[in-house]
Amino acid sequence: MVAKFMLIIESLNAFYGKAQILFDVELAVGSGEAVVLLGRNGAGKTTTLKSIMGIVAPRSGKIEFGGEPIEDVPPHKTCALGLGYVPEDRRIFSRLTIMENLEVGRQPPRPGYPQWTPQRLFELFPNLGEKPAQLGGNLSGGEQQMLSIARTLMGNPAMIVLDEPSEGLAPVIVRQLAKTIQKLKQAGVSVLLAEQNFNFARTVCNRAYILSQGRVCHESAIDQLSKETYEKYLL
Repeated sequence: MVAKFMLIIESLNAFYGKAQILFDVELAVGSGEAVVLLGRNGAGKTTTLKSIMGIVAPRSGKIEFGGEPIEDVPPHKTCALGLGYVPEDRRIFSRLTIMENLEVGRQPPRPGYPQWTPQRLFELFPNLGEKPAQLGGNLSGGEQQMLSIARTLMGNPAMIVLDEPSEGLAPVIVRQLAKTIQKLKQAGVSVLLAEQNFNFARTVCNRAYILSQGRVCHESAIDQLSKETYEKYLL
């Protein structure tokens, strides 16, 4: 267990209209730690991430990032605090080049955390470095995912939140993504990802939470997640 927590969520409740989606969700992510939020479709994983980012306003509960409350902070200010977000649909700018997409994400350096430049990101994602002038809309799905992550890293985040990062990607790209997340951890960047791909998650994450019907039903080191728990909540 990592002593210093970068993100702490307590008793988080969230709604879409009158429908409650999250019920007293609690989780924590340590500094330089990777944590996965596992669950079937509709379990509440994306809503949890959107609540952290301020896209979905929590009805009640506490969210702390870097020791500061952020449950009432709007998304643009959350990002400015050093919390990067890679949505499931990637949301790159299809009519901008790779370099232009990266420039959109640029923020000032953040003391104590890695400073990301296009050159450093091209070392992390060689596919992008081979064609920096190519339009985002002409990239493959895997390359668009890389660009979405790279653009987020241009904000020099202390922590990055990824929604279903491996979904729809070829195995070779998933392996490259796993190496990227390992490098982020080594650089001291905390990682929270929502995933259904357990095999991918266990290669990069320290701990796992399982969501079922909007509630956290399990938490453990990822290598201690039993076969019975996996079959009950994830198959």
